[in-house]
Amino acid sequence: MENVLRPLVVFGGALLLAYVLAWAVDRTLVRLDRRHPETPMWGLLRGGRVPLQAVLFVAFVSGFFDSTHLAKGHRETVDLWLRIILIAASAWLILRVVAAITETAAARYSGATHDRARARRVRTQLTLIQRMATAVVTVIAVAAVLLQFPGMKTFGTSMLASAGVLGIVAGIAAQSTLGNLFAGLSIAFGDLVRIGDEVVVDGELGTVDEITVSYLVVLTWDERRITMPVSYFTNQPFENWSRGGTQLTGTVYLHLDHAAPIAEIRARTEELVRASDHWDGRSWSLVVTDTTPTTVEVRAAVTARTSDDLWALRCALREQLLAWLRESHPEALPGVRFIQPPLTPAREAAEPR
Repeated sequence: MENVLRPLVVFGGALLLAYVLAWAVDRTLVRLDRRHPETPMWGLLRGGRVPLQAVLFVAFVSGFFDSTHLAKGHRETVDLWLRIILIAASAWLILRVVAAITETAAARYSGATHDRARARRVRTQLTLIQRMATAVVTVIAVAAVLLQFPGMKTFGTSMLASAGVLGIVAGIAAQSTLGNLFAGLSIAFGDLVRIGDEVVVDGELGTVDEITVSYLVVLTWDERRITMPVSYFTNQPFENWSRGGTQLTGTVYLHLDHAAPIAEIRARTEELVRASDHWDGRSWSLVVTDTTPTTVEVRAAVTARTSDDLWALRCALREQLLAWLRESHPEALPGVRFIQPPLTPAREAAEPR
């Protein structure tokens, strides 16, 4: 009976102590979060309560493990599972702390700077750092767990003996993966593209929604998500409309009749542009850019702060100009002319009376 009660007391006591201590830490974080609402650090750290309980539980059990008086075979099995729990819980806790630090750093920087481009750059870098830390910690934790089994140690020794050949094979097999990894580092620290940037890839305009170590997600205007490997952005040309500033210039083309009153159209364009909330106040223009035997091509150029504002301004200007021309100058709209040629004496004589 004593052989059963001793382990139960040790494990139950360790579980209770771990729960109480983790609860005390959680209450402390709640108080700190209320006192310092300007930073999300303390609230995010509360997400590590469960792995902290597991780490404390293993620590308390290890401290009183000799008091369990378990048999040798049972001791080895319990000790193995305690090591596995400790490794997994420690990795989980580290990832929670890293996530809290990166999110806090991004939030503080976003609140401290008014430069949205710099804030997006820092956010991109911190996101990739967090993802890389997650990958490294996960790989190390999995390897550490596998090495707890005697069979895996023998397997690891045999693998090291043939490391030269395996290194060559792995290098060839992982060439694409390593290329994406280094491309992700180049994007993060080379400021090539950032979360929130307006980009054009494969003829599609969208906003960079997510950046990982291996791929990048572009959210289009119609809510489609285009997933591209990060190596695409280091090996292929693409448009970044947010690079060097978010101000943009767009055009509106109209095909009009040769009789169109260009001066009045230019004045009306100025009225419409200045009355629009989407115009950023920088510049506008209206010029005749081409002629054909039947029409003239008129181009209105306008500026806006963002691609969304520019799209709305272009559509509104095109619609309002066409409505104004239809009501005030219908002769300016394209049409087909039928011109009666002048009568010559010969044609006049040939005309039936």
